[in-house]
Amino acid sequence: MPRNTLTPDQIVRAAIELLDEAGLDGLNMRSLGKRLGAAATAIYWHIKTKDELVRLAGDAIWVEVELPDPDATDWRTAAVAAATGMHTMLLRHPWFGQAFGSHLLYGPGKSRYDDHTLALYERAGFAPADADRAAATVFVFVLGSALGSAAQVSLTRRLSRGGGDAEQQLAAAMAQAGEIAMRFPHLRARLGTTAATDYAAAPESTFTFGLGSILDGFETLLAAEGRGRDA
Repeated sequence: MPRNTLTPDQIVRAAIELLDEAGLDGLNMRSLGKRLGAAATAIYWHIKTKDELVRLAGDAIWVEVELPDPDATDWRTAAVAAATGMHTMLLRHPWFGQAFGSHLLYGPGKSRYDDHTLALYERAGFAPADADRAAATVFVFVLGSALGSAAQVSLTRRLSRGGGDAEQQLAAAMAQAGEIAMRFPHLRARLGTTAATDYAAAPESTFTFGLGSILDGFETLLAAEGRGRDA
């Protein structure tokens, strides 16, 4: 595909597909050009560096998060929807967690999400500075909740590239982790008869429990200060 028929949007969408399949380490202009049917030089005509491409891809995925109208529902329902939408998006694109720690990521997609969450926490009754803190608290929790799955995908890819059986290596590591855990009483009680390979798995509903606990705390704080509005 000649450079004059390519568009930045086509390049970014193809980059997201490649990142989803191969991860951050699998993204390069040559592979991307092959996917697009174009030479790598045609991509450089539109996007100058890999870092810039990752930034654009990392911002584009934020538009996948549906943001409910805060005027059409209560603030807590809107907060749950925004956080859950972000969590789902991050699980869909596990490479973002890796990029978040190694690239400068910003743009209108992320700003749209941030602006929405600030608005809904201000509507809840938080003063602007506290709305910033509330939004940041939830953001960090959601990001952290998705990192486990992202790390699993990244680790499996790395182990596979090493030429070994990734599943076998993971099972062996988890078995060893389970044996170590058995030395500690609280971990031992929870392992019980569960296979050691399940040791690293997060308990079901962990995300829902954690998000609910955070929002419960927000509601308690707002009520104590007499600032709750529509909860």
